[in-house]
Amino acid sequence: MTTVAYPAPPASPSAATSYRTCPRTGLQFEAKAERLMIVNAVTAVVALLVGGILAIGVVLTRWPSIHWLPADTFYMVLTAHGIDMLIFWIIFFEMAVLYFASSTLLRCRLATPNMAWLAFALMLIGAVTNNVAVFQGGSSVMMTSYVPMMASPAFYLGLILFAVGALIGCFVFFGTLVVARREKTYEGSVPLVTFGAITAAIIAVFTIASGAIILIPTFLMSIGVVKEVDALIYRTIWWAFGHSSQQINVSAHIALWYAAAAIAFGARPMSERVSRGAFLLYILFLQLASAHHLLADPGLSTGWKVMNTSYFMYFAVLASMIHGLTIPGAIEVAQRQKGYTRGLFEWLRKAPWSDPTFSGVFIAIIGFGFLGGISGVMMGTEQLNMLIHNTIYVPGHFHATVVVGTTLTFMAITYFLIPALFKRELILKPLARIQPWLFGGSMYFFCLVMMGAGTLGVSRRHWDMAFQGAALGYEWPGAAYLMMGLLGIAGVVAIAGGGIYILVTVGSLLFGRKLEGGEASPKFTPVPRAAPTAVAQSYGSAGFAAPGTFVLAMIFLLAFVLYYFINWKYLGQVWGLS
Repeated sequence: MTTVAYPAPPASPSAATSYRTCPRTGLQFEAKAERLMIVNAVTAVVALLVGGILAIGVVLTRWPSIHWLPADTFYMVLTAHGIDMLIFWIIFFEMAVLYFASSTLLRCRLATPNMAWLAFALMLIGAVTNNVAVFQGGSSVMMTSYVPMMASPAFYLGLILFAVGALIGCFVFFGTLVVARREKTYEGSVPLVTFGAITAAIIAVFTIASGAIILIPTFLMSIGVVKEVDALIYRTIWWAFGHSSQQINVSAHIALWYAAAAIAFGARPMSERVSRGAFLLYILFLQLASAHHLLADPGLSTGWKVMNTSYFMYFAVLASMIHGLTIPGAIEVAQRQKGYTRGLFEWLRKAPWSDPTFSGVFIAIIGFGFLGGISGVMMGTEQLNMLIHNTIYVPGHFHATVVVGTTLTFMAITYFLIPALFKRELILKPLARIQPWLFGGSMYFFCLVMMGAGTLGVSRRHWDMAFQGAALGYEWPGAAYLMMGLLGIAGVVAIAGGGIYILVTVGSLLFGRKLEGGEASPKFTPVPRAAPTAVAQSYGSAGFAAPGTFVLAMIFLLAFVLYYFINWKYLGQVWGLS
Protein backbone atom coordinates (compact mmCIF):
# COMPACT_ATOMS: atom_id res chain seq x y z
CA MET A 1 0.00 0.00 0.00
CA THR A 2 1.44 3.33 -1.02
CA THR A 3 1.45 6.17 1.47
CA VAL A 4 0.58 9.53 0.00
CA ALA A 5 2.40 12.48 1.58
CA TYR A 6 0.24 15.56 1.66
CA PRO A 7 1.91 18.97 1.91
CA ALA A 8 1.81 20.64 5.30
CA PRO A 9 -0.72 23.49 5.62
CA PRO A 10 0.78 26.96 5.26
CA ALA A 11 1.95 28.56 8.46
CA SER A 12 -0.41 31.01 10.06
CA PRO A 13 0.68 34.62 9.74
CA SER A 14 0.58 34.83 13.51
CA ALA A 15 3.26 32.14 13.72
CA ALA A 16 5.87 34.63 12.53
CA THR A 17 5.53 36.77 15.62
CA SER A 18 5.71 36.37 19.37
CA TYR A 19 3.74 37.53 22.38
CA ARG A 20 5.05 38.38 25.82
CA THR A 21 2.88 38.49 28.92
CA CYS A 22 3.73 41.35 31.28
CA PRO A 23 4.21 39.82 34.76
CA ARG A 24 2.96 43.02 36.44
CA THR A 25 -0.25 43.67 34.47
CA GLY A 26 -1.08 40.43 32.66
CA LEU A 27 -1.24 42.31 29.34
CA GLN A 28 0.02 40.50 26.25
CA PHE A 29 2.22 42.54 23.89
CA GLU A 30 2.82 41.36 20.33
CA ALA A 31 6.45 42.06 19.43
CA LYS A 32 5.96 44.09 16.23
CA ALA A 33 3.09 46.13 17.64
CA GLU A 34 5.09 46.75 20.81
CA ARG A 35 7.95 48.37 18.87
CA LEU A 36 5.50 50.59 16.99
CA MET A 37 3.83 51.66 20.22
CA ILE A 38 7.21 52.59 21.67
CA VAL A 39 8.43 54.69 18.71
CA ASN A 40 5.11 56.54 18.39
CA ALA A 41 4.95 57.28 22.11
CA VAL A 42 8.58 58.44 22.28
CA THR A 43 8.13 60.69 19.24
CA ALA A 44 5.01 62.13 20.85
CA VAL A 45 6.99 63.06 23.97
CA VAL A 46 9.64 64.75 21.81
CA ALA A 47 6.88 66.83 20.15
CA LEU A 48 5.56 67.68 23.62
CA LEU A 49 9.03 68.80 24.67
CA VAL A 50 9.37 71.10 21.65
CA GLY A 51 5.88 72.50 22.15
CA GLY A 52 6.54 73.02 25.86
CA ILE A 53 9.73 74.99 25.20
CA LEU A 54 7.82 77.16 22.72
CA ALA A 55 5.10 77.69 25.35
CA ILE A 56 7.62 79.64 27.41
CA GLY A 57 7.85 82.25 24.66
CA VAL A 58 4.06 82.44 24.26
CA VAL A 59 3.35 82.82 27.98
CA LEU A 60 6.10 85.36 28.70
CA THR A 61 5.00 87.48 25.72
CA ARG A 62 1.30 87.53 26.65
CA TRP A 63 2.29 88.45 30.22
CA PRO A 64 1.96 92.27 29.89
CA SER A 65 4.69 93.24 32.36
CA ILE A 66 7.29 91.04 30.60
CA HIS A 67 6.17 91.09 26.93
CA TRP A 68 9.28 89.16 25.94
CA LEU A 69 9.32 88.37 22.21
CA PRO A 70 9.08 90.80 19.28
CA ALA A 71 5.98 90.47 17.12
CA ASP A 72 7.44 88.44 14.23
CA THR A 73 9.12 85.95 16.57
CA PHE A 74 5.99 85.67 18.72
CA TYR A 75 3.77 84.66 15.81
CA MET A 76 6.36 82.16 14.58
CA VAL A 77 6.60 80.61 18.06
CA LEU A 78 2.81 80.61 18.51
CA THR A 79 2.32 78.85 15.16
CA ALA A 80 4.82 76.11 16.00
CA HIS A 81 3.52 75.74 19.56
CA GLY A 82 -0.06 75.22 18.41
CA ILE A 83 0.79 72.66 15.72
CA ASP A 84 3.30 70.71 17.82
CA MET A 85 0.93 70.48 20.78
CA LEU A 86 -2.48 70.17 19.15
CA ILE A 87 -1.49 67.90 16.26
CA PHE A 88 1.92 66.23 16.52
CA TRP A 89 2.16 65.41 20.26
CA ILE A 90 -1.40 64.20 20.53
CA ILE A 91 -1.75 62.24 17.29
CA PHE A 92 1.60 60.44 17.64
CA PHE A 93 0.46 59.34 21.11
CA GLU A 94 -2.95 58.36 19.76
CA MET A 95 -1.31 56.09 17.18
CA ALA A 96 0.31 54.26 20.08
CA VAL A 97 -3.10 54.10 21.79
CA LEU A 98 -4.73 52.63 18.66
CA TYR A 99 -2.12 49.87 18.39
CA PHE A 100 -2.46 49.20 22.14
CA ALA A 101 -6.27 49.07 21.98
CA SER A 102 -6.22 46.66 19.05
CA SER A 103 -3.16 44.41 19.25
CA THR A 104 -2.63 44.37 23.04
CA LEU A 105 -6.18 44.44 24.34
CA LEU A 106 -7.38 41.96 21.70
CA ARG A 107 -4.18 39.87 21.99
CA CYS A 108 -3.53 39.59 18.29
CA ARG A 109 -0.85 40.39 15.75
CA LEU A 110 -0.77 43.72 13.97
CA ALA A 111 -2.42 43.47 10.55
CA THR A 112 0.31 45.04 8.40
CA PRO A 113 3.40 46.06 10.40
CA ASN A 114 5.24 47.35 7.31
CA MET A 115 2.38 49.71 6.49
CA ALA A 116 2.37 50.84 10.11
CA TRP A 117 6.07 51.70 9.80
CA LEU A 118 5.32 53.58 6.57
CA ALA A 119 2.62 55.51 8.45
CA PHE A 120 5.09 56.42 11.19
CA ALA A 121 7.73 57.49 8.64
CA LEU A 122 5.28 59.75 6.78
CA MET A 123 4.08 61.29 10.04
CA LEU A 124 7.65 61.92 11.20
CA ILE A 125 8.76 63.41 7.87
CA GLY A 126 5.63 65.57 7.78
CA ALA A 127 6.14 66.84 11.33
CA VAL A 128 9.79 67.73 10.71
CA THR A 129 8.99 69.36 7.35
CA ASN A 130 6.27 71.50 8.89
CA ASN A 131 8.45 72.60 11.82
CA VAL A 132 11.34 73.51 9.55
CA ALA A 133 9.00 75.59 7.37
CA VAL A 134 7.69 77.47 10.41
CA PHE A 135 11.12 78.11 11.94
CA GLN A 136 12.41 79.46 8.65
CA GLY A 137 10.16 82.42 9.40
CA GLY A 138 7.95 82.52 6.31
CA SER A 139 5.01 80.49 7.63
CA SER A 140 3.81 82.33 10.75
CA VAL A 141 0.17 81.83 9.79
CA MET A 142 -1.03 80.21 13.03
CA MET A 143 -2.38 76.69 13.13
CA THR A 144 -5.53 77.79 11.28
CA SER A 145 -3.52 79.23 8.32
CA TYR A 146 -6.52 81.09 6.91
CA VAL A 147 -6.29 82.02 3.24
CA PRO A 148 -5.43 84.37 1.57
CA MET A 149 -2.61 84.63 4.14
CA MET A 150 -0.13 82.15 2.68
CA ALA A 151 2.63 80.00 4.17
CA SER A 152 5.47 78.34 2.30
CA PRO A 153 4.59 75.18 0.31
CA ALA A 154 6.58 73.05 2.77
CA PHE A 155 4.19 74.09 5.57
CA TYR A 156 1.18 72.57 3.79
CA LEU A 157 3.17 69.63 2.42
CA GLY A 158 4.29 68.68 5.93
CA LEU A 159 0.71 68.66 7.20
CA ILE A 160 -0.47 66.63 4.21
CA LEU A 161 2.26 64.00 4.66
CA PHE A 162 1.48 63.80 8.36
CA ALA A 163 -2.24 63.39 7.64
CA VAL A 164 -1.63 60.63 5.08
CA GLY A 165 0.54 58.78 7.57
CA ALA A 166 -2.10 59.10 10.30
CA LEU A 167 -4.77 57.85 7.88
CA ILE A 168 -2.66 54.78 7.05
CA GLY A 169 -2.23 54.17 10.78
CA CYS A 170 -6.02 54.25 11.24
CA PHE A 171 -6.48 51.65 8.48
CA VAL A 172 -3.82 49.43 10.07
CA PHE A 173 -5.87 49.67 13.27
CA PHE A 174 -9.06 48.68 11.43
CA GLY A 175 -7.20 45.82 9.75
CA THR A 176 -6.01 44.56 13.12
CA LEU A 177 -9.60 44.45 14.32
CA VAL A 178 -10.41 42.23 11.32
CA VAL A 179 -7.43 39.97 12.13
CA ALA A 180 -8.56 39.63 15.74
CA ARG A 181 -12.08 38.72 14.68
CA ARG A 182 -10.94 36.25 12.04
CA GLU A 183 -8.43 34.54 14.33
CA LYS A 184 -10.91 34.53 17.24
CA THR A 185 -8.58 36.14 19.74
CA TYR A 186 -11.58 37.35 21.79
CA GLU A 187 -15.14 36.29 22.47
CA GLY A 188 -18.23 38.45 22.33
CA SER A 189 -17.85 42.18 21.70
CA VAL A 190 -14.60 44.07 21.69
CA PRO A 191 -13.62 45.56 25.08
CA LEU A 192 -15.06 49.00 25.83
CA VAL A 193 -11.62 50.65 25.64
CA THR A 194 -11.18 49.23 22.14
CA PHE A 195 -14.68 50.41 21.24
CA GLY A 196 -13.69 53.93 22.31
CA ALA A 197 -10.57 53.68 20.16
CA ILE A 198 -12.74 52.60 17.21
CA THR A 199 -14.82 55.73 17.76
CA ALA A 200 -11.66 57.85 17.75
CA ALA A 201 -10.40 56.20 14.55
CA ILE A 202 -13.72 56.68 12.71
CA ILE A 203 -13.76 60.38 13.63
CA ALA A 204 -10.09 60.55 12.60
CA VAL A 205 -10.91 59.34 9.08
CA PHE A 206 -13.54 62.08 8.73
CA THR A 207 -11.14 64.66 10.19
CA ILE A 208 -8.18 63.74 7.97
CA ALA A 209 -10.38 63.63 4.88
CA SER A 210 -11.62 67.15 5.68
CA GLY A 211 -8.03 68.34 6.08
CA ALA A 212 -7.04 66.82 2.75
CA ILE A 213 -10.02 68.39 0.97
CA ILE A 214 -8.88 71.90 1.93
CA LEU A 215 -5.10 71.62 2.49
CA ILE A 216 -4.31 70.01 -0.89
CA PRO A 217 -5.82 72.89 -2.94
CA THR A 218 -4.16 75.37 -0.57
CA PHE A 219 -0.81 73.66 -1.17
CA LEU A 220 -1.46 73.86 -4.92
CA MET A 221 -2.26 77.56 -4.47
CA SER A 222 1.04 78.08 -2.66
CA ILE A 223 2.99 76.68 -5.63
CA GLY A 224 0.93 78.58 -8.20
CA VAL A 225 -1.12 75.73 -9.67
CA VAL A 226 -4.44 76.94 -8.22
CA LYS A 227 -5.27 80.62 -8.52
CA GLU A 228 -7.61 81.05 -5.55
CA VAL A 229 -9.22 79.22 -2.62
CA ASP A 230 -12.45 80.77 -1.35
CA ALA A 231 -11.92 82.08 2.20
CA LEU A 232 -15.34 81.08 3.55
CA ILE A 233 -15.14 77.59 2.08
CA TYR A 234 -11.65 77.28 3.53
CA ARG A 235 -12.80 78.25 7.04
CA THR A 236 -15.81 75.95 6.93
CA ILE A 237 -13.91 72.87 5.78
CA TRP A 238 -10.79 73.66 7.81
CA TRP A 239 -12.81 73.65 11.03
CA ALA A 240 -14.23 70.27 10.07
CA PHE A 241 -10.55 69.26 10.31
CA GLY A 242 -9.30 71.58 13.08
CA HIS A 243 -12.03 71.15 15.65
CA SER A 244 -12.78 67.52 14.80
CA SER A 245 -9.16 66.69 15.62
CA GLN A 246 -10.13 67.54 19.19
CA GLN A 247 -13.04 65.13 18.95
CA ILE A 248 -10.53 62.36 18.20
CA ASN A 249 -8.83 63.36 21.44
CA VAL A 250 -12.09 63.29 23.41
CA SER A 251 -12.90 59.75 22.28
CA ALA A 252 -9.34 58.55 22.90
CA HIS A 253 -8.90 60.06 26.34
CA ILE A 254 -12.33 58.90 27.51
CA ALA A 255 -11.41 55.37 26.38
CA LEU A 256 -8.28 55.71 28.52
CA TRP A 257 -10.39 56.91 31.46
CA TYR A 258 -12.24 53.58 31.34
CA ALA A 259 -8.86 51.83 31.12
CA ALA A 260 -7.50 53.75 34.13
CA ALA A 261 -10.59 52.86 36.19
CA ALA A 262 -9.96 49.18 35.41
CA ILE A 263 -6.22 49.49 36.13
CA ALA A 264 -6.52 51.29 39.46
CA PHE A 265 -9.67 49.66 40.86
CA GLY A 266 -10.64 46.72 38.69
CA ALA A 267 -13.73 48.84 37.96
CA ARG A 268 -16.08 47.85 35.16
CA PRO A 269 -18.69 50.07 33.50
CA MET A 270 -22.04 50.23 35.24
CA SER A 271 -23.63 49.55 31.85
CA GLU A 272 -21.50 48.79 28.80
CA ARG A 273 -24.48 49.26 26.51
CA VAL A 274 -25.03 52.81 27.74
CA SER A 275 -21.31 53.64 27.47
CA ARG A 276 -21.13 52.21 23.93
CA GLY A 277 -24.25 54.16 23.01
CA ALA A 278 -22.55 57.33 24.21
CA PHE A 279 -19.55 56.63 21.97
CA LEU A 280 -21.96 56.15 19.03
CA LEU A 281 -23.44 59.59 19.76
CA TYR A 282 -19.91 60.96 19.39
CA ILE A 283 -19.59 59.46 15.92
CA LEU A 284 -22.90 60.96 14.81
CA PHE A 285 -22.82 64.39 16.43
CA LEU A 286 -19.53 65.36 18.07
CA GLN A 287 -17.76 66.91 15.06
CA LEU A 288 -20.78 69.18 14.48
CA ALA A 289 -19.46 71.24 17.40
CA SER A 290 -16.96 72.63 14.87
CA ALA A 291 -19.69 75.10 13.91
CA HIS A 292 -19.12 77.18 17.03
CA HIS A 293 -15.97 78.58 15.39
CA LEU A 294 -18.11 79.89 12.55
CA LEU A 295 -20.93 81.56 14.47
CA ALA A 296 -19.71 85.05 13.51
CA ASP A 297 -19.23 84.20 9.82
CA PRO A 298 -21.79 86.08 7.70
CA GLY A 299 -21.87 83.56 4.84
CA LEU A 300 -23.59 80.82 6.86
CA SER A 301 -27.28 80.94 7.64
CA THR A 302 -28.61 81.36 11.16
CA GLY A 303 -30.64 78.17 10.75
CA TRP A 304 -27.51 76.16 9.93
CA LYS A 305 -25.68 77.61 12.93
CA VAL A 306 -28.53 77.02 15.36
CA MET A 307 -29.19 73.45 14.18
CA ASN A 308 -25.53 72.49 14.55
CA THR A 309 -24.71 74.19 17.83
CA SER A 310 -28.03 74.36 19.67
CA TYR A 311 -29.57 70.99 18.74
CA PHE A 312 -27.23 68.42 17.18
CA MET A 313 -24.31 69.32 19.45
CA TYR A 314 -26.43 68.61 22.53
CA PHE A 315 -26.47 64.91 21.64
CA ALA A 316 -22.67 64.96 21.94
CA VAL A 317 -22.99 66.85 25.23
CA LEU A 318 -25.35 64.12 26.43
CA ALA A 319 -22.72 61.51 25.54
CA SER A 320 -20.04 63.36 27.53
CA MET A 321 -22.36 63.63 30.52
CA ILE A 322 -23.01 59.87 30.32
CA HIS A 323 -19.26 59.17 30.41
CA GLY A 324 -18.81 61.75 33.17
CA LEU A 325 -21.38 59.86 35.25
CA THR A 326 -20.52 56.25 34.46
CA ILE A 327 -16.72 56.43 34.91
CA PRO A 328 -16.72 57.88 38.47
CA GLY A 329 -19.77 55.69 39.10
CA ALA A 330 -17.84 52.57 38.11
CA ILE A 331 -15.01 53.61 40.44
CA GLU A 332 -17.48 54.20 43.28
CA VAL A 333 -19.16 50.82 42.78
CA ALA A 334 -15.76 49.07 42.79
CA GLN A 335 -14.69 50.91 45.94
CA ARG A 336 -17.94 50.20 47.77
CA GLN A 337 -17.55 46.51 46.93
CA LYS A 338 -14.19 46.71 48.72
CA GLY A 339 -15.91 47.98 51.88
CA TYR A 340 -15.59 51.76 51.51
CA THR A 341 -19.28 52.37 52.19
CA ARG A 342 -19.33 55.03 54.95
CA GLY A 343 -21.08 58.19 53.87
CA LEU A 344 -21.23 59.56 50.37
CA PHE A 345 -17.53 59.97 49.69
CA GLU A 346 -15.43 57.47 51.66
CA TRP A 347 -14.85 55.67 48.34
CA LEU A 348 -13.29 58.87 47.00
CA ARG A 349 -11.26 59.70 50.12
CA LYS A 350 -9.78 56.18 50.14
CA ALA A 351 -8.85 56.26 46.45
CA PRO A 352 -5.11 55.86 45.62
CA TRP A 353 -4.38 59.59 45.29
CA SER A 354 -0.63 58.96 45.44
CA ASP A 355 -0.84 56.89 42.24
CA PRO A 356 -0.16 59.37 39.40
CA THR A 357 -2.16 57.26 36.94
CA PHE A 358 -5.32 57.60 39.01
CA SER A 359 -4.80 61.16 40.26
CA GLY A 360 -3.94 62.43 36.78
CA VAL A 361 -7.03 60.83 35.23
CA PHE A 362 -9.38 62.06 37.96
CA ILE A 363 -8.03 65.62 37.77
CA ALA A 364 -8.50 65.41 33.99
CA ILE A 365 -12.12 64.21 34.35
CA ILE A 366 -13.09 67.06 36.70
CA GLY A 367 -11.29 69.74 34.70
CA PHE A 368 -12.58 68.53 31.36
CA GLY A 369 -16.17 68.54 32.62
CA PHE A 370 -16.33 71.68 34.72
CA LEU A 371 -13.97 73.89 32.68
CA GLY A 372 -13.92 72.51 29.14
CA GLY A 373 -17.43 71.07 28.94
CA ILE A 374 -19.44 73.92 30.44
CA SER A 375 -17.48 76.61 28.57
CA GLY A 376 -17.81 74.67 25.31
CA VAL A 377 -21.59 74.49 25.54
CA MET A 378 -21.73 78.21 26.37
CA MET A 379 -19.56 79.01 23.33
CA GLY A 380 -21.88 76.94 21.16
CA THR A 381 -24.84 79.20 21.91
CA GLU A 382 -24.99 81.74 19.08
CA GLN A 383 -26.08 84.70 21.21
CA LEU A 384 -23.56 84.05 23.99
CA ASN A 385 -20.81 83.40 21.45
CA MET A 386 -20.88 87.10 20.62
CA LEU A 387 -19.47 87.84 24.07
CA ILE A 388 -16.27 85.88 23.62
CA HIS A 389 -15.80 85.15 19.90
CA ASN A 390 -12.14 85.55 18.90
CA THR A 391 -11.14 86.57 22.42
CA ILE A 392 -8.61 84.79 24.61
CA TYR A 393 -11.58 82.95 26.14
CA VAL A 394 -11.43 80.57 23.16
CA PRO A 395 -7.91 79.22 23.92
CA GLY A 396 -8.97 79.16 27.59
CA HIS A 397 -11.68 76.69 26.59
CA PHE A 398 -9.52 74.48 24.40
CA HIS A 399 -6.67 74.41 26.92
CA ALA A 400 -9.27 73.00 29.33
CA THR A 401 -10.17 70.28 26.83
CA VAL A 402 -6.88 69.53 25.04
CA VAL A 403 -4.43 70.16 27.89
CA VAL A 404 -6.39 69.35 31.05
CA GLY A 405 -8.52 66.65 29.41
CA THR A 406 -6.29 64.97 26.82
CA THR A 407 -2.69 65.84 27.67
CA LEU A 408 -3.04 65.17 31.40
CA THR A 409 -4.76 61.84 30.65
CA PHE A 410 -1.93 60.84 28.32
CA MET A 411 0.62 61.86 30.95
CA ALA A 412 -1.20 59.79 33.58
CA ILE A 413 -1.41 56.66 31.42
CA THR A 414 2.33 56.98 30.65
CA TYR A 415 3.12 56.24 34.29
CA PHE A 416 1.34 52.91 33.82
CA LEU A 417 2.97 52.17 30.46
CA ILE A 418 6.59 52.77 31.52
CA PRO A 419 6.80 49.53 33.55
CA ALA A 420 4.26 47.62 31.41
CA LEU A 421 5.35 48.58 27.86
CA PHE A 422 8.87 49.99 28.26
CA LYS A 423 9.83 47.51 31.03
CA ARG A 424 11.47 50.20 33.16
CA GLU A 425 10.93 51.18 36.78
CA LEU A 426 9.90 54.78 37.41
CA ILE A 427 12.58 57.04 38.81
CA LEU A 428 11.93 60.12 40.96
CA LYS A 429 8.64 58.67 42.22
CA PRO A 430 7.91 61.57 44.62
CA LEU A 431 8.07 63.95 41.65
CA ALA A 432 5.83 61.63 39.64
CA ARG A 433 3.25 61.71 42.45
CA ILE A 434 3.06 65.51 42.57
CA GLN A 435 3.32 66.11 38.81
CA PRO A 436 -0.39 65.62 37.98
CA TRP A 437 -1.36 67.93 40.85
CA LEU A 438 1.12 70.62 39.87
CA PHE A 439 0.36 70.47 36.17
CA GLY A 440 -3.40 69.96 36.53
CA GLY A 441 -3.88 72.56 39.26
CA SER A 442 -1.89 75.24 37.46
CA MET A 443 -3.75 74.51 34.21
CA TYR A 444 -7.09 74.83 36.02
CA PHE A 445 -6.07 78.31 37.15
CA PHE A 446 -4.52 79.12 33.75
CA CYS A 447 -7.77 78.30 31.95
CA LEU A 448 -9.92 80.20 34.44
CA VAL A 449 -7.96 83.46 34.22
CA MET A 450 -7.68 83.12 30.44
CA MET A 451 -11.46 82.77 30.18
CA GLY A 452 -11.85 85.67 32.61
CA ALA A 453 -9.64 87.91 30.46
CA GLY A 454 -11.60 86.83 27.38
CA THR A 455 -14.87 87.77 29.05
CA LEU A 456 -13.39 91.26 29.46
CA GLY A 457 -12.62 91.30 25.73
CA VAL A 458 -8.86 90.62 25.57
CA SER A 459 -8.06 89.49 22.03
CA ARG A 460 -7.14 85.90 21.26
CA ARG A 461 -3.89 86.20 19.32
CA HIS A 462 -2.74 89.80 19.41
CA TRP A 463 0.89 90.22 20.31
CA ASP A 464 0.33 93.37 22.39
CA MET A 465 -2.96 93.73 24.26
CA ALA A 466 -2.10 97.38 25.05
CA PHE A 467 -1.80 98.30 21.33
CA GLN A 468 1.19 100.51 22.11
CA GLY A 469 1.94 103.02 19.36
CA ALA A 470 -1.43 102.50 17.66
CA ALA A 471 -3.27 105.55 16.35
CA LEU A 472 -6.42 104.45 18.17
CA GLY A 473 -5.45 103.00 21.53
CA TYR A 474 -7.71 101.19 23.96
CA GLU A 475 -7.60 101.38 27.74
CA TRP A 476 -8.35 98.00 29.28
CA PRO A 477 -9.73 97.78 32.83
CA GLY A 478 -7.17 96.93 35.48
CA ALA A 479 -8.82 93.50 35.94
CA ALA A 480 -7.81 92.55 32.39
CA TYR A 481 -4.13 93.24 33.08
CA LEU A 482 -4.45 91.37 36.40
CA MET A 483 -5.91 88.34 34.62
CA MET A 484 -3.15 88.33 32.01
CA GLY A 485 -0.48 88.63 34.70
CA LEU A 486 -1.98 85.70 36.60
CA LEU A 487 -2.10 83.83 33.29
CA GLY A 488 1.66 84.30 32.96
CA ILE A 489 2.33 83.00 36.48
CA ALA A 490 0.05 79.97 36.05
CA GLY A 491 1.55 79.27 32.63
CA VAL A 492 5.10 79.19 34.00
CA VAL A 493 4.04 76.78 36.78
CA ALA A 494 2.24 74.56 34.23
CA ILE A 495 5.36 74.49 32.03
CA ALA A 496 7.35 73.41 35.10
CA GLY A 497 4.80 70.63 35.66
CA GLY A 498 5.21 69.51 32.06
CA GLY A 499 8.98 69.62 32.51
CA ILE A 500 8.71 67.26 35.49
CA TYR A 501 6.74 64.83 33.31
CA ILE A 502 9.47 64.92 30.65
CA LEU A 503 12.16 64.49 33.33
CA VAL A 504 10.46 61.49 34.96
CA THR A 505 9.50 59.70 31.74
CA VAL A 506 12.70 60.24 29.76
CA GLY A 507 14.82 59.67 32.87
CA SER A 508 12.99 56.40 33.58
CA LEU A 509 13.59 55.16 30.03
CA LEU A 510 17.29 56.03 30.20
CA PHE A 511 18.15 55.31 33.83
CA GLY A 512 15.27 53.34 35.33
CA ARG A 513 15.94 49.81 36.53
CA LYS A 514 15.18 47.30 33.80
CA LEU A 515 12.23 45.09 34.68
CA GLU A 516 11.44 41.55 33.68
CA GLY A 517 9.54 41.56 30.42
CA GLY A 518 7.78 38.23 30.83
CA GLU A 519 8.04 35.01 28.87
CA ALA A 520 7.62 35.13 25.10
CA SER A 521 5.31 32.70 23.32
CA PRO A 522 4.39 32.18 19.64
CA LYS A 523 0.73 31.88 20.66
CA PHE A 524 -1.76 34.34 22.08
CA THR A 525 -4.15 33.70 24.95
CA PRO A 526 -7.73 34.45 23.87
CA VAL A 527 -9.62 37.16 25.75
CA PRO A 528 -12.53 35.51 27.61
CA ARG A 529 -16.07 36.81 27.41
CA ALA A 530 -16.73 39.28 30.24
CA ALA A 531 -19.86 38.96 32.37
CA PRO A 532 -21.89 42.13 33.02
CA THR A 533 -21.39 43.87 36.35
CA ALA A 534 -23.79 43.31 39.23
CA VAL A 535 -25.05 46.87 38.86
CA ALA A 536 -25.81 46.35 35.18
CA GLN A 537 -27.79 43.20 35.96
CA SER A 538 -30.04 44.93 38.50
CA TYR A 539 -33.02 47.15 37.81
CA GLY A 540 -34.63 50.10 39.58
CA SER A 541 -31.43 51.45 41.16
CA ALA A 542 -32.13 54.92 39.67
CA GLY A 543 -28.42 55.70 39.76
CA PHE A 544 -28.15 55.19 43.54
CA ALA A 545 -25.78 52.26 43.26
CA ALA A 546 -23.31 55.16 43.20
CA PRO A 547 -24.88 57.87 45.40
CA GLY A 548 -21.67 59.89 45.72
CA THR A 549 -21.35 60.13 41.95
CA PHE A 550 -24.99 61.17 41.74
CA VAL A 551 -24.30 64.06 44.14
CA LEU A 552 -21.24 65.09 42.09
CA ALA A 553 -23.41 65.06 38.96
CA MET A 554 -25.94 67.36 40.67
CA ILE A 555 -23.12 69.74 41.65
CA PHE A 556 -22.00 69.77 38.01
CA LEU A 557 -25.55 70.50 36.86
CA LEU A 558 -25.85 73.38 39.35
CA ALA A 559 -22.52 74.85 38.17
CA PHE A 560 -23.67 74.54 34.58
CA VAL A 561 -26.97 76.34 35.21
CA LEU A 562 -25.33 79.13 37.22
CA TYR A 563 -22.62 79.76 34.64
CA TYR A 564 -25.16 79.75 31.82
CA PHE A 565 -27.29 82.30 33.70
CA ILE A 566 -24.27 84.51 34.45
CA ASN A 567 -23.35 84.68 30.77
CA TRP A 568 -26.89 85.59 29.75
CA LYS A 569 -26.68 88.36 32.35
CA TYR A 570 -23.40 89.56 30.79
CA LEU A 571 -25.07 89.55 27.39
CA GLY A 572 -27.97 91.60 28.74
CA GLN A 573 -25.49 94.22 29.99
CA VAL A 574 -23.61 94.36 26.68
CA TRP A 575 -26.68 94.30 24.45
CA GLY A 576 -29.33 96.36 26.22
CA LEU A 577 -32.95 95.97 25.21
CA SER A 578 -35.55 98.67 25.92
